[in-house]
Amino acid sequence: MPSGLVALLDDISVIAKAAAASMDDVAAAAGRAGSKTAGVVIDDAAVTPSYVTGLSPARELPIIWKITKGSLKNKLLFVLPGALLLSEFLPGAIIFILMLGGAFLCYEGAEKVIEKLGGEKHGETLEDEIVDPVAFENKRVGGAIRTDLILSAEIMAIALNEVAAETLVTRGVVLALVAIVVTVVVYGAVGVIVKLDDIGLYLTKKQAPWKQSFGRFMLRMVPKLLVALSLIGTVAMLWVGGGIIVHGTHEIGFDAIYDIVHGAEYAVRAAVGGAAGVLGWMTYAALSAVVGLVLGGIIAFILHKVLGVGQGEAH
Repeated sequence: MPSGLVALLDDISVIAKAAAASMDDVAAAAGRAGSKTAGVVIDDAAVTPSYVTGLSPARELPIIWKITKGSLKNKLLFVLPGALLLSEFLPGAIIFILMLGGAFLCYEGAEKVIEKLGGEKHGETLEDEIVDPVAFENKRVGGAIRTDLILSAEIMAIALNEVAAETLVTRGVVLALVAIVVTVVVYGAVGVIVKLDDIGLYLTKKQAPWKQSFGRFMLRMVPKLLVALSLIGTVAMLWVGGGIIVHGTHEIGFDAIYDIVHGAEYAVRAAVGGAAGVLGWMTYAALSAVVGLVLGGIIAFILHKVLGVGQGEAH
């Protein structure tokens, strides 16, 4: 048998191979988990720019940075430990927590729709005169972080489902990797989006005519893009929230809503042939959003009209 330095090198080699294999497993698991969360990541990126729309350009990146830090805290300090503990000791509770989060997203999305349709507004909005910019900014950041908490929980729950068969340590590492990568990608993209107008203004001051032309195009395009993202963000809240409710009710044994939504999806898939995947998914997403709008509207009615929450606020 080898001894001395040779034995030590053999041991190191074995440990290195084991570590490499373990990291390969983690990377593969993280890849599977990350790919499954893509839809919610897109939703998160669509929702966030609305929180800086209309505020001072000088405050855009600082606000995004505040939300980014809050998002990392949500994922790493709250959602990740909670998800691991629940998956280890009380896995049956996860679906109910997700459904509560889904109901909150439905409520947020429905309230935005109601306000856009001329309903009563609750809390300060960008149409109001902002008396205290610092307090208003803090309120917006707080609202963004609360919404991010729900989306983060959904992202982590999807990721956790993909690695449920792995060891506790592997689950923890994978969830941490997904949390960090998703946060960097989402808020990095949001940071670029909200500064596109500044980039356009910079290009208009260049000597090259094509740069000036492209800069003017960007300046015309950015306001429309932000309005579109705000609309997408509202729809995303309803879609994701409604989807959580549809799936959650099925998981707890109430299949009526699930059967209707997925029955319509499968019917569309069967009818359209080549575009079955895309149109089937769109059908599912649209019906999930309808579920979210109905549930969110009911919650908003109960909170504001029955319980009087949010009544009497200045607008």
